[in-house]
Amino acid sequence: MPPRLVRKPPDTYHHGDLRDALVQAALQDAEQGGPEAISLKALAKKLGVSQPAPYRHFADREALLEAVTAEAFRQFNALMRESIGSPSKQSKLSRFAQATLAFGLRRNGIYRLMFASRTMACAAKGSELHNAAMESLALLVEALEAPAVGVLRERQALKIWASLHGVVMLAEQGLLTGQVAQTSVEELVEDIVRESKLALSVAIKEAGG
Repeated sequence: MPPRLVRKPPDTYHHGDLRDALVQAALQDAEQGGPEAISLKALAKKLGVSQPAPYRHFADREALLEAVTAEAFRQFNALMRESIGSPSKQSKLSRFAQATLAFGLRRNGIYRLMFASRTMACAAKGSELHNAAMESLALLVEALEAPAVGVLRERQALKIWASLHGVVMLAEQGLLTGQVAQTSVEELVEDIVRESKLALSVAIKEAGG
């Protein structure tokens, strides 16, 4: 007979366990309802700990949100690294873009936590969250597969990111079905990729004289 799972009684988490448990539980809540669904009080109840227990690890809800968003970016980065690192006939940029679209639509609550909340804007430079977000940008720059010429790559990467974000948000809200232009959202993303690569190639040639 398999052993019966026993729920931990209140406040029996080992040092560090509760912090990790709070972050993972908050991610689950965000998955369902976005950043608005995250509550320290609700998490304490969900994990079976006292109401003050989460405050031993997070000063307030904002501190928890920052930690949760950093973890979301780390998970996103792991998916992007796998996507651009896998052998494929598609370009790295195409794989990055399509993976971002899929992530944004399938895990929209997490996506909004990362890209549509004030948490990122409030993150201090050099913080855990800031570093995780900058890694996302670095992966996008890597996916461009272009030589470094001044700041051309970085500027183009930001344009692509802004375009992808617009597609994800509009599509998630049902405002971008592609029916009018007789195209799919995935095909629209491929248009962005193709035009971005062409624009970057032209800019690099012009910069080289």
